[in-house]
Amino acid sequence: MPPTPVRVLLADDQTLVRAAFAMLVESATDMEVVGQAGTGREAVRLARSERADVVVMDLRMPDLDGIDATRLIAADDDLAGVRVLVLTTYDTDEYIVEALRAGASGFLVKDTKPAELLDAIRTVAAGEALLSPGPTARLIARLLRTPVPPPAAAVGPECLSGREREVLTLVARGLNNTEIAESLGLSPLTAKTHVSRIMGKLGARDRAQLVIVAYESGLVTPGTAQG
Repeated sequence: MPPTPVRVLLADDQTLVRAAFAMLVESATDMEVVGQAGTGREAVRLARSERADVVVMDLRMPDLDGIDATRLIAADDDLAGVRVLVLTTYDTDEYIVEALRAGASGFLVKDTKPAELLDAIRTVAAGEALLSPGPTARLIARLLRTPVPPPAAAVGPECLSGREREVLTLVARGLNNTEIAESLGLSPLTAKTHVSRIMGKLGARDRAQLVIVAYESGLVTPGTAQG
C-alpha cells in the first residue's frame, strides 16, 4: 500500500504564483495540493478544514499577514501536526526571525529551485527544520543584534545535560542528525533520540524553535555558530 501523500496548502496573494506552485506540487507523486489561500485568514481557515500537513506560507498577504497566520496555526492545539514553511525574498529578512518565533518550521527564498522546494516540503512534513542557507547568516546576525528574551514561562538550556547542550549547539549550527552523529561519535539513532529529548525538555515544536532557544539563551554565538 503506497504511503499517504503529504497534504499541502498553498498561501500566497498572487494567483499566478499559487498556480505555479500547485503545478509543481502536483507533479510529485508523494504530495497533493489540498487548498489554496489568497489571504492569511483564509490560510488559517483552510489549514483547519482541509487538515493540511504543510502550509507553504507567503509572508506578505492582505487581511492577515503570514506571520500572524503562522502564529494562529502554531497556537491551535487542533493543528499541532501542521507545519509551516515560509517563503520569503531577500528584502524581507527582517520578518524571518519573527516568523520562526511565531512557529514556522523553516523558510526558503522564493528563487529556490523547484526540486529544492519539493525537498523542503518533505523535510518540514517529516518534522525537521529547514533554514535556507542564504539568509541564515543574516538571521543569526539579527538575532544577536536585537535579542528578544524568551517568554517567562519558557524553559532554557540550563535544564539540559552536557551532551544535550552539545547536541543543541550543533542543531543551531544547522547540522542534521547524521552530521551531529558524525561530529560527536554517536549513532544517527542516538543523535535523533537526543534531539527528541531536547525538544521535549524545552517544549519546542520543532528544530527551528531549538535554533531560536540556542541563540536567545546565549548558548550559541557567531563564533560557535560558524565552528
